[in-house]
Amino acid sequence: MQGLSGVERVGCTKLLQSLQKSDLLSLCDTVTNKLIAVENDVEALETILTFSKNAEELLRRKKVQRDLIFKYLANEGLAMPPNIEKHQLVRRTLEFWSSGKAAVSGGEERQTLSTDGKAEASFDPLVFGRQFCQWFFQLLNSQNLSLGQQPQGWGAQHFWPDARLRLYHSAETEEFEGAELVNLRLLALTREERLLFSPNLEEQGLKALLSPHGLMLVAVAGTIHRDETCLGLFEQMFGLIRSSMMDNSWKIKNVDLRIKERNALKGPVTSAPSLGYSAGELQLLCS
Repeated sequence: MQGLSGVERVGCTKLLQSLQKSDLLSLCDTVTNKLIAVENDVEALETILTFSKNAEELLRRKKVQRDLIFKYLANEGLAMPPNIEKHQLVRRTLEFWSSGKAAVSGGEERQTLSTDGKAEASFDPLVFGRQFCQWFFQLLNSQNLSLGQQPQGWGAQHFWPDARLRLYHSAETEEFEGAELVNLRLLALTREERLLFSPNLEEQGLKALLSPHGLMLVAVAGTIHRDETCLGLFEQMFGLIRSSMMDNSWKIKNVDLRIKERNALKGPVTSAPSLGYSAGELQLLCS
């Protein structure tokens, strides 16, 4: 799960602030496949920065036009030949951001889907957990072909090679080990079984903790749907570990998914279910 570095985030913010509001909202729809609704240009900008896979992908979007990048570099003191092509501007911008010469204002260098050592002091596990869940469920739901949307880049690359999945449903337990098997079983939930996961990312539905050893634990509750029918509730817990081989990147180490079918529930299904795990239980699992 690779996102934008702090420098790239600030640079992209400067670039995108020059867009018209309509173009910004359109770009937001493109980046998220229209799975996330935003109410204004501020939310659109934040969503674009959060859900872009990397800086190069964002710069190559059609809405990020050549002249926009040209003017940004000029404002940063980098004069480019008038006839330079967009792909050359993209490469020059990425080189500029990676050179360490781009200015980063303290107020704008914010955390994205992951973190790095420089930002560790300001790392907020709950903010990270919410952003991770937005990313994960958007990616997983996009594999549901009944939605008629373009599937996004789901795959074994988001999991550690020794990843583990425990799936609890209908009084049965399934266990899978290895990135490819975990990836395929989760994929089958949305692609073959046509399930749609709707997580509750408010305070009562989401908890997140970071252990002293670097294990990030994220737990979330939500509802499960197929087409227009609510099938029941789910609780899902993730263990994440930062990848030392890739900056600003985390991978999924383990997943526990509990599915509670509607006919097995005592009360009505609510749209904002609460998480059953207590903070103390998560702390024990995180220790």
